[in-house]
Amino acid sequence: MGKRAEKAAGKPKALVLCSGGLDSTTVLYHAIREGYDVYAVSFNYKQRHAIELAFVRRTLEKLGLVDKWTVFDLDFTQIGASALTDASLPVPQGRSTAEMEGSIPISYVPLRNTIFLTYAAALAESKGIQDIFVGVNVLDYSGYPDCRPAYIESIEQTLNLGSRYVDDPTRKFKVHVPLINKTKAQIIEMGRALGVDYDLTWSCYNPRVAGGRVEACGTCDSCTLRAKGFAEARKR
Repeated sequence: MGKRAEKAAGKPKALVLCSGGLDSTTVLYHAIREGYDVYAVSFNYKQRHAIELAFVRRTLEKLGLVDKWTVFDLDFTQIGASALTDASLPVPQGRSTAEMEGSIPISYVPLRNTIFLTYAAALAESKGIQDIFVGVNVLDYSGYPDCRPAYIESIEQTLNLGSRYVDDPTRKFKVHVPLINKTKAQIIEMGRALGVDYDLTWSCYNPRVAGGRVEACGTCDSCTLRAKGFAEARKR
């Protein structure tokens, strides 16, 4: 048994949904700090910002977790109706936080978290994992319905009702949302205390190529919220 395997022996296992963004990366570090033997899961769903997966890999390489990483390949272009998966739809740019909270934006991907959490739960069940971590929050977010507490409570119940755990009183899925009521600034402060390297994270929905390099646009909702979070964290 290798040193890492010995270290992981006896720890409860957890599956963390990793998008490469600052939220999910903070949650990944949080789960490790909480003492879990962590596995990671990501999704290549033909999103226009698929570069985020390269940032997931960089973080997992730093943490020595690449061999415990699963990437599901899905084709959300078949669903459409989202600026993140339909190239003909423009990503919202330059919106204020008030505008973001006013309605569900075109960057919302229909039932994305439901699909992701279902795949994650299936993978977790196959590995005997009960704890699933996801980096959703309802402060400083883009108005997505699948980031709200009522949704998380409902999907947790649904996953349990639809899994082999339904008839086992000793085993139940728990969907952990440690960031649910935190602002971006609070998340960044939490991550810094955990040792997160935010240079290895990606948030932009609308990446562009400049000088042969891929750069963040700086004006999409996700870029705006990221910049706001770092600016507010610096003031504290």
